[in-house]
Amino acid sequence: MPSLRTALLQSSGRPGAVAENLKVLDEAAARAAGAGARLLVSPELFLTGYAIGDAVPVLAEPADGPGAEGVAEIAVRHGLAVLYGYPERDGERIFNASQLIGPDGARLANYRKTHLFGCFEQEWFTPGEQTVVQADLDGLRIGLLICYDVEFPENVRAHALAGTDLLLVPTAQMHPFQFVAESVVPVRAFESQMYVAYVNRTGPEGEFEFVGLSCLAGPDGTVRTRAGRGEELVVGDVDPEFLAASRAANPYLQDRRPGLYGSLA
Repeated sequence: MPSLRTALLQSSGRPGAVAENLKVLDEAAARAAGAGARLLVSPELFLTGYAIGDAVPVLAEPADGPGAEGVAEIAVRHGLAVLYGYPERDGERIFNASQLIGPDGARLANYRKTHLFGCFEQEWFTPGEQTVVQADLDGLRIGLLICYDVEFPENVRAHALAGTDLLLVPTAQMHPFQFVAESVVPVRAFESQMYVAYVNRTGPEGEFEFVGLSCLAGPDGTVRTRAGRGEELVVGDVDPEFLAASRAANPYLQDRRPGLYGSLA
């Protein structure tokens, strides 16, 4: 099975300007496809911007709304899957969500952030209730989490037990928590034996300062590609053969003793 070339778009786009953000995503998709990527991952709430305050309910839309249609057009035009973050409206509730669109424009998976971070998110969003959301792409099982979710090892282990090969984590990682991007994410990839694509915003936005440092970490705990602090598109390969060999050499999942872990729940 060939590797899945994955592009990470580190950008904050244009907060509050959905049309402009779709243009940024389109340009990145063109560059990613030119580099041979089959998957493009953008940051948390990329469609609208993160620190948009009162605009959250105005810009929120259903999973099959105009934003999804715009992303689907981009995916089809450039022949690659696209993961994007957006505020999802479902009736009166709004979720911090991410959606994976396939190369054919089909909606493959939609995930609602289960662990909300800080007063801003808790004010505007309802927490999701489904930890493991997955889709299949080019023979790999793709899983979705968002930012703070990955900092709970239980979430990542649940994905490992469900067979996730590549975990996509759009994020809005801010100062002074850059150690998450630098240290926690590669450890998560190693301890649960999967690839993790952690894709951040960058620069100042409202009261926040996003730190960049997007990365693709492998199951051996090493980083395959890493962005700096500014706007950047980086590309790395998810190798299924290496993943299988790593899992054989590091049998964490087989060596677990779940009967001892009851107190964790």
